[in-house]
Amino acid sequence: MLRRQFPAFVCLLLLSPASLFAQNHADVANHVRGEMSFLASDALGGRGSATHDELVAATYVAAQFQSFGLDTAEVQRVPLPSGASTYNAIGVLRGTGPELAQQTILLSSHLDHLGTRRSWAGPVIYHGADDDASGTTAVLELARALGSLPQKPLRTVVFVCFGSEETGGQGDQYFLLYPPVPLASVVAHLEFEMIGQPDRAIRPDQLWLTGWERTDLGPTLAKHGAPLVADPHSAQDFFARSDNFAFAKQGIVAQTVSSYGLGAHYHRPADDLAHIDFQHLASAIERMISPIQWLANTDWKPAWNPGGRP
Repeated sequence: MLRRQFPAFVCLLLLSPASLFAQNHADVANHVRGEMSFLASDALGGRGSATHDELVAATYVAAQFQSFGLDTAEVQRVPLPSGASTYNAIGVLRGTGPELAQQTILLSSHLDHLGTRRSWAGPVIYHGADDDASGTTAVLELARALGSLPQKPLRTVVFVCFGSEETGGQGDQYFLLYPPVPLASVVAHLEFEMIGQPDRAIRPDQLWLTGWERTDLGPTLAKHGAPLVADPHSAQDFFARSDNFAFAKQGIVAQTVSSYGLGAHYHRPADDLAHIDFQHLASAIERMISPIQWLANTDWKPAWNPGGRP
């Protein structure tokens, strides 16, 4: 496990520490473009699961967490049966409430994508700009926003970008075994996955939440300004197709935020920066900041609806 030790080349990529700026729309848009441009660049070769490129991405994210003033930032090495390793990037912002600090909000994405593959024409990079550099950028910007608050949240907030989601969720499974906080303290988990394009099945300014009908989390966040609606693609069972599901099976209210519209870019080389709607992405992230800030400061706890827990 690597703690607070980051290569110089990553440090050069860091944006300004949270204490040096006031978050506004232009800041969010600029940070989003910068983070996406690195995570989905040719240089990272598609961030293949359990590759050096995935490790570079994890190190970059953890270094960003550190620069945002989080209390801890680390790269968690995940040993695999093959002898290789995958990597989780973890940041923790300790709560300040006398009692609420013992409760945790978990915000996550996955770092990895499909890497670089061979074709008759030569190597082809699957950049994974939407899947899931967009979600990882959301986690980074939420960490930046909460870490920059003059008064830190009452609840503890854990930010994690998992490795090897694409190959079966080995990163989230290891995190469940070795979490930085007790799992019993996690009152809500939001995964961010594929929010880089608007979904034509809903309004262009909206995001959808998997398992909407399973809990009261989505409707409550919507009441506090989150641009969330029910998943319009229930037949796809997206609730069970991301890192959140492993946590939901442990009884944690865990759901995924997305705006994937069943586009042809899914797991294709076309999932690149040229196909990202940066206005949608930056706006979606910005509009989630205040509701999540509310969630990190309230004593309200989400709950499973009858029959909703998997």
